[in-house]
Amino acid sequence: MNPETHTSLRHVVLFAFKDGASNEQIDAVVAGFGRLKDLISGITAYEWGTNVSPEGLNQGFTHCFTLSFASEEDRNIYLLHAAHQAFVDTLGACLEKSLVVDYWAQ
Repeated sequence: MNPETHTSLRHVVLFAFKDGASNEQIDAVVAGFGRLKDLISGITAYEWGTNVSPEGLNQGFTHCFTLSFASEEDRNIYLLHAAHQAFVDTLGACLEKSLVVDYWAQ
């Protein structure tokens, strides 16, 4: 399918935090991620939540963040944006691993 036929590019980010990460550190990450929507104009939608699945298949990932973009160009601007890069630089102290998936909404 041609990307031009889709209306929104989704950028899904999953975070698993280190065992020793404090609630304050995790709250700071959530708040920092949330601020990006106000700093980077290409983000058309943002939401986040914590895992509530009873299946036990989350492999340690507890937090999910979803950003939407109108185009690949907007997503690429976000990835290289100084605010995004500064946010990523804050994650080393408490983040165990991350997983990122981008897709065109169908």
